[in-house]
Amino acid sequence: MYNNILLEQKGQILIIRINRPAQLNALNKSTLEELHQALAAGEEDSKTGVIILTGSGEKSFVAGADIKEFADFTIFQGGELAMNGQKTVFSFLENLSKPVIAAVNGFALGGGLELAMAAHIRIASSNARMGLPEVSLGVIPGYGGTQRLTQLVGRGKANEMVFTAGMIRADEALSWGLVNYVVEPEDLLVKAEEIASKILNNSSSAIASAIRAINAHFEDGVNGYDTEIEEFGKCFGTKDFKEGTTAFLDKRKPNFRN
Repeated sequence: MYNNILLEQKGQILIIRINRPAQLNALNKSTLEELHQALAAGEEDSKTGVIILTGSGEKSFVAGADIKEFADFTIFQGGELAMNGQKTVFSFLENLSKPVIAAVNGFALGGGLELAMAAHIRIASSNARMGLPEVSLGVIPGYGGTQRLTQLVGRGKANEMVFTAGMIRADEALSWGLVNYVVEPEDLLVKAEEIASKILNNSSSAIASAIRAINAHFEDGVNGYDTEIEEFGKCFGTKDFKEGTTAFLDKRKPNFRN
């Protein structure tokens, strides 16, 4: 079904691997289309509760976009490229109702780092290297990189990363708040699955509400507190709320039918 990605279902965990090792898993148009399809299918699949996104091999998560595809683009085509990519993959991923964990193995550059930043949680292998090198090509990050990087690490660090086009090590990314954990390469998926398993113990409907409330904080013109109040209220009408509160009062573990 897919030419550029591999799917693996492990219980309620869907693992999506970008699989273009000869190109260091660079994102081209067809890979972005396949990612959208796989993410949309995971969102709709009742068997999937958490998605893990990673790259094939240990060298690269995603080493950027496939530059040869857009080297001759006009201003209009460049704008469309960014708009379509953000809409169908990066913002789409960020707004999924199911948590996405980026397991960053090796290089995460340009569009690769932007993809990881769109995920809800990021784990890096100790050999990971991250950066936004676009200005060295005469362009800027176009898949939400300037916005999400600033949200995650602050304006000063974001300016430094973008302006210098340099790479940072995994330990630097951890200290800056760009990733949640750094582990050895052989432990990367183990850690991602460990976090996924903890998530799966909880209410999927409440997690979906939490994602919407947290994301609302970063939306222009949206009052995140109002969204939180709305989502909080909605929880009271769910089966998970009834089960969770009943289980608490009965002093037992809840049995969420996720």
